[in-house]
Amino acid sequence: MITVQKLNYFGADVSSGLRRCSGMADFYLEMVTKVLDDTPRFDELEQAVKEGRLHEAFEIAHSLKGVYANLSLEPVLAPISRITEMLRREEPGDYDTLIQEIREKHAELCALARED
Repeated sequence: MITVQKLNYFGADVSSGLRRCSGMADFYLEMVTKVLDDTPRFDELEQAVKEGRLHEAFEIAHSLKGVYANLSLEPVLAPISRITEMLRREEPGDYDTLIQEIREKHAELCALARED
């Protein structure tokens, strides 16, 4: 089960996320729970990058960045922000490593939901 305390320990900026949710902790936690199902979006991002569809990959990454920024889930947001900016400029780089980091941080977030 996701809690405010677990999210703080994870490194989320919970106070900022709560402000964006009008201070309603239940609503904030509900929104955080919704991103636990984002794995298909990461798959889409990875596939677009592999196929060289960098503009499409940018659109996916930019959308993910908005969601994670609004929830202030900083550990996942940081690599999403980096890949978004690389894709914006269509820079060559190690996209695979960033996608792996996104997946790892997201997995850590998902693990919080499974803890008692």
